[in-house]
Amino acid sequence: MDLLAQTRDLLGQLIAFPTVSADSNLALVEFLADRLEDAGARVELHRDATGAKANLFATIGPEVDGGILLSGHSDVVPVADQNWSSDPFVMSEREGRLYGRGTCDMKGFIAAAVAMAPRYARMARSRPVHFAFTHDEEVGCIGAQALAQILRGRAVRPAVAIIGEPTMMRVIEGHKGCYEYSVHFTGLEGHGSAPDRGVNAVEYAVRFVARLLELKERLKERVPAGGRFDPPWTTINTGALVGGVAHNVIAGRARVDWEMRPVQPEDVEFVKTDLHDFCTHQLLPQMRGVSPSADIVTEIIGEVDGLVPAGANEARDIVMELTGANGADLVPFGTEAGIFQAIGMSAVICGPGSIDQAHKPDEYLAIEQLSQCLSMLGRLGARLG
Repeated sequence: MDLLAQTRDLLGQLIAFPTVSADSNLALVEFLADRLEDAGARVELHRDATGAKANLFATIGPEVDGGILLSGHSDVVPVADQNWSSDPFVMSEREGRLYGRGTCDMKGFIAAAVAMAPRYARMARSRPVHFAFTHDEEVGCIGAQALAQILRGRAVRPAVAIIGEPTMMRVIEGHKGCYEYSVHFTGLEGHGSAPDRGVNAVEYAVRFVARLLELKERLKERVPAGGRFDPPWTTINTGALVGGVAHNVIAGRARVDWEMRPVQPEDVEFVKTDLHDFCTHQLLPQMRGVSPSADIVTEIIGEVDGLVPAGANEARDIVMELTGANGADLVPFGTEAGIFQAIGMSAVICGPGSIDQAHKPDEYLAIEQLSQCLSMLGRLGARLG
């Protein structure tokens, strides 16, 4: 069986593991661990605090610094309430496309990387190749952040990270970060006819949202020189405002869900400092003047660093050479790449399939894209010798 056929079969096996982020990924990573160990890799599984999730980290080649990391997330988004033409967890082939949840996002890349492992075992003589397959990327890059902390403390670690998110095999050198929060307001309920005797959590939440809208406009004035993102400034989006129980009851609780997508780290501190000061010095004193137990609590849903375009980027240069690309682009969607960059690795995104197919019913990966990915990874092998 040729390499493409092997990879296609392996992808079908991976799709059969329903690794929706809310569920365990252990069966999948244990399956991959066995495949990689059979190829000669040194494999580690790092479980999360629940014991139901794990990251896989594996190495083929010498135990030396400066290896090349192939990274992908093992979790997929839910299929509930989506109208699929076939079982999303049974891969099917139609008209040169492989259908199934996770085919392009991003088990196709994982299958290609693991299929290459036996060849890498023969080729990796001077530079190691590493594999990182993480949990919970779709809900805040939780697994990658935990793995990064482990790698940060090691004397021997990869120098280059290739993240195989679906880019149609384009070379991507940058994307914005994604910071998501839920802000919980606790007021004091009472009869709607006496609003001054209570603390209306919804009204204070509205004032918080108004502050977000002010910051949203002020961020447009902080565009970095030569900004290439679209739009080129840090954005803020208010996703939800929920609170109250009835027309005639002072709202005792409210919640604001919001996100920020920064183009530069300085904007994160600018926004967070402003909101902290606004709540501490304006909202909370007014709320607690009526009810000392009133409170505002910010829940961090996820704080994921962006991938900052860098002048010197070995990962980008390697993948441009492997693919024959003459330039690198930026994308609006987030990945785990910035997490690896933050611990000192050069990082680039390049993988099979289109992000336009991700998270949708009848998600698919074109077989031609899978073939192109295998070609790139095959040429990478020559660099390991």
